[in-house]
Amino acid sequence: MTSELQKQHENMDAQAIILHLKELYETNARHERYEVSKALFRSQMTKGAQAGPHVLKMIGYIERFETLGFGVDADLQVDIILQSLPDSYSSFIMNFNMNTMVKSLLELLNMLKIAEQDLKKSKPVLLVLVAKAKGKGKGKARFYPKSKPKAHDAFKPISGIGKGGKIVYFYCGKPSH
Repeated sequence: MTSELQKQHENMDAQAIILHLKELYETNARHERYEVSKALFRSQMTKGAQAGPHVLKMIGYIERFETLGFGVDADLQVDIILQSLPDSYSSFIMNFNMNTMVKSLLELLNMLKIAEQDLKKSKPVLLVLVAKAKGKGKGKARFYPKSKPKAHDAFKPISGIGKGGKIVYFYCGKPSH
Protein backbone atom coordinates (compact mmCIF):
# COMPACT_ATOMS: atom_id res chain seq x y z
CA MET A 1 0.00 0.00 0.00
CA THR A 2 1.29 3.48 -0.77
CA SER A 3 1.75 5.97 2.04
CA GLU A 4 -1.19 8.05 0.81
CA LEU A 5 -3.54 5.06 1.01
CA GLN A 6 -2.25 4.22 4.48
CA LYS A 7 -3.02 7.75 5.68
CA GLN A 8 -6.53 7.57 4.24
CA HIS A 9 -7.24 4.30 6.03
CA GLU A 10 -5.57 4.97 9.41
CA ASN A 11 -8.79 5.56 11.29
CA MET A 12 -10.86 2.82 9.61
CA ASP A 13 -11.50 -0.73 10.66
CA ALA A 14 -10.67 -3.69 8.35
CA GLN A 15 -14.15 -4.00 6.89
CA ALA A 16 -14.34 -0.31 6.00
CA ILE A 17 -10.89 -0.47 4.38
CA ILE A 18 -11.91 -3.42 2.22
CA LEU A 19 -15.12 -1.69 1.11
CA HIS A 20 -13.25 1.52 0.30
CA LEU A 21 -10.57 -0.31 -1.69
CA LYS A 22 -13.25 -2.23 -3.62
CA GLU A 23 -14.90 1.04 -4.57
CA LEU A 24 -11.58 2.41 -5.77
CA TYR A 25 -10.31 -0.56 -7.74
CA GLU A 26 -13.27 -2.78 -8.62
CA THR A 27 -13.91 -1.14 -12.01
CA ASN A 28 -10.30 -1.86 -13.05
CA ALA A 29 -10.61 -5.49 -11.94
CA ARG A 30 -13.86 -5.89 -13.87
CA HIS A 31 -12.28 -4.50 -17.02
CA GLU A 32 -9.21 -6.72 -16.60
CA ARG A 33 -11.42 -9.77 -16.01
CA TYR A 34 -13.30 -8.95 -19.21
CA GLU A 35 -10.07 -8.61 -21.22
CA VAL A 36 -8.59 -11.84 -19.83
CA SER A 37 -11.77 -13.83 -20.45
CA LYS A 38 -12.00 -12.40 -23.96
CA ALA A 39 -8.42 -13.42 -24.71
CA LEU A 40 -8.94 -16.86 -23.16
CA PHE A 41 -12.15 -17.77 -24.95
CA ARG A 42 -11.13 -16.34 -28.33
CA SER A 43 -7.67 -17.91 -28.48
CA GLN A 44 -7.14 -20.21 -31.43
CA MET A 45 -3.92 -21.96 -32.31
CA THR A 46 -2.95 -21.21 -35.88
CA LYS A 47 -2.32 -24.10 -38.23
CA GLY A 48 1.36 -25.07 -38.23
CA ALA A 49 2.15 -23.24 -34.96
CA GLN A 50 3.75 -25.05 -32.04
CA ALA A 51 1.45 -26.38 -29.34
CA GLY A 52 3.79 -25.58 -26.43
CA PRO A 53 3.74 -21.77 -26.54
CA HIS A 54 0.02 -21.73 -27.32
CA VAL A 55 -0.92 -23.94 -24.36
CA LEU A 56 1.40 -22.01 -22.03
CA LYS A 57 -0.32 -18.78 -23.09
CA MET A 58 -3.72 -20.37 -22.39
CA ILE A 59 -2.55 -21.59 -18.97
CA GLY A 60 -1.38 -18.04 -18.21
CA TYR A 61 -4.84 -16.68 -19.06
CA ILE A 62 -6.49 -19.31 -16.86
CA GLU A 63 -4.18 -18.55 -13.92
CA ARG A 64 -4.72 -14.79 -14.32
CA PHE A 65 -8.47 -15.39 -14.41
CA GLU A 66 -8.21 -17.31 -11.14
CA THR A 67 -6.17 -14.57 -9.44
CA LEU A 68 -8.99 -12.16 -10.26
CA GLY A 69 -11.26 -14.38 -8.17
CA PHE A 70 -13.01 -16.34 -10.91
CA GLY A 71 -11.80 -19.91 -10.89
CA VAL A 72 -12.52 -22.22 -13.79
CA ASP A 73 -13.30 -25.92 -13.23
CA ALA A 74 -10.40 -28.26 -14.14
CA ASP A 75 -12.45 -30.13 -16.78
CA LEU A 76 -13.54 -26.84 -18.33
CA GLN A 77 -9.92 -25.67 -18.43
CA VAL A 78 -8.95 -28.76 -20.45
CA ASP A 79 -11.98 -28.34 -22.73
CA ILE A 80 -11.11 -24.70 -23.43
CA ILE A 81 -7.57 -25.65 -24.42
CA LEU A 82 -8.72 -28.58 -26.59
CA GLN A 83 -11.25 -26.36 -28.36
CA SER A 84 -8.54 -23.86 -29.21
CA LEU A 85 -6.57 -26.44 -31.22
CA PRO A 86 -6.77 -26.64 -35.04
CA ASP A 87 -8.50 -29.46 -36.92
CA SER A 88 -5.22 -31.34 -37.39
CA TYR A 89 -5.45 -32.34 -33.71
CA SER A 90 -8.93 -33.86 -34.10
CA SER A 91 -7.68 -37.46 -33.74
CA PHE A 92 -5.82 -36.50 -30.54
CA ILE A 93 -8.93 -34.79 -29.14
CA MET A 94 -11.14 -37.75 -30.01
CA ASN A 95 -8.70 -40.17 -28.36
CA PHE A 96 -8.42 -37.94 -25.29
CA ASN A 97 -12.20 -37.72 -24.87
CA MET A 98 -12.89 -41.38 -25.62
CA ASN A 99 -10.41 -42.54 -22.99
CA THR A 100 -11.89 -40.05 -20.49
CA MET A 101 -8.45 -38.99 -19.37
CA VAL A 102 -8.15 -36.81 -16.28
CA LYS A 103 -4.96 -34.82 -16.71
CA SER A 104 -3.57 -31.61 -15.32
CA LEU A 105 -2.84 -28.75 -17.68
CA LEU A 106 0.90 -29.49 -17.62
CA GLU A 107 0.27 -33.17 -18.40
CA LEU A 108 -1.97 -32.09 -21.27
CA LEU A 109 0.81 -29.80 -22.49
CA ASN A 110 3.29 -32.71 -22.55
CA MET A 111 0.78 -34.95 -24.35
CA LEU A 112 0.19 -32.26 -26.98
CA LYS A 113 3.94 -31.86 -27.55
CA ILE A 114 4.21 -35.60 -28.23
CA ALA A 115 1.16 -35.52 -30.50
CA GLU A 116 2.65 -32.55 -32.35
CA GLN A 117 5.83 -34.54 -33.05
CA ASP A 118 3.75 -37.45 -34.35
CA LEU A 119 1.74 -35.11 -36.60
CA LYS A 120 4.95 -33.73 -38.10
CA LYS A 121 6.37 -37.21 -38.72
CA SER A 122 3.31 -38.67 -40.39
CA LYS A 123 2.67 -37.67 -43.94
CA PRO A 124 -0.89 -36.92 -44.93
CA VAL A 125 -2.61 -39.68 -46.84
CA LEU A 126 -4.23 -38.63 -50.07
CA LEU A 127 -7.02 -40.85 -51.26
CA VAL A 128 -7.48 -40.77 -55.03
CA LEU A 129 -10.38 -42.45 -56.77
CA VAL A 130 -10.00 -43.25 -60.43
CA ALA A 131 -13.10 -43.94 -62.46
CA LYS A 132 -12.67 -45.89 -65.67
CA ALA A 133 -15.06 -45.40 -68.53
CA LYS A 134 -17.02 -48.48 -69.56
CA GLY A 135 -17.03 -49.37 -73.16
CA LYS A 136 -14.57 -49.81 -75.97
CA GLY A 137 -11.71 -47.53 -76.74
CA LYS A 138 -9.94 -44.93 -74.73
CA GLY A 139 -11.21 -41.69 -73.33
CA LYS A 140 -14.46 -40.67 -71.77
CA ALA A 141 -17.61 -42.66 -72.34
CA ARG A 142 -20.10 -40.76 -74.45
CA PHE A 143 -23.75 -41.47 -74.81
CA TYR A 144 -24.94 -40.23 -78.16
CA PRO A 145 -27.82 -41.63 -80.20
CA LYS A 146 -26.72 -43.66 -83.21
CA SER A 147 -28.45 -41.30 -85.57
CA LYS A 148 -30.35 -38.09 -85.17
CA PRO A 149 -34.11 -38.39 -85.50
CA LYS A 150 -35.58 -36.83 -88.62
CA ALA A 151 -38.34 -34.28 -88.37
CA HIS A 152 -41.06 -36.68 -89.54
CA ASP A 153 -39.83 -39.41 -87.14
CA ALA A 154 -39.98 -37.17 -84.10
CA PHE A 155 -43.47 -38.30 -83.12
CA LYS A 156 -43.08 -42.00 -83.90
CA PRO A 157 -42.99 -44.32 -80.90
CA ILE A 158 -39.58 -45.91 -80.39
CA SER A 159 -40.61 -48.56 -77.92
CA GLY A 160 -43.76 -50.14 -76.66
CA ILE A 161 -46.60 -51.38 -78.82
CA GLY A 162 -46.36 -50.29 -82.39
CA LYS A 163 -48.64 -50.70 -85.41
CA GLY A 164 -50.63 -53.90 -85.53
CA GLY A 165 -50.07 -54.69 -81.83
CA LYS A 166 -46.47 -55.76 -82.42
CA ILE A 167 -43.84 -54.87 -79.84
CA VAL A 168 -41.27 -52.36 -80.98
CA TYR A 169 -37.92 -52.69 -79.23
CA PHE A 170 -36.48 -49.61 -77.64
CA TYR A 171 -32.83 -50.17 -78.54
CA CYS A 172 -33.13 -50.97 -82.23
CA GLY A 173 -36.58 -49.49 -82.92
CA LYS A 174 -37.67 -52.57 -84.94
CA PRO A 175 -40.68 -54.80 -84.38
CA SER A 176 -40.16 -58.17 -82.70
CA HIS A 177 -37.34 -60.22 -84.08
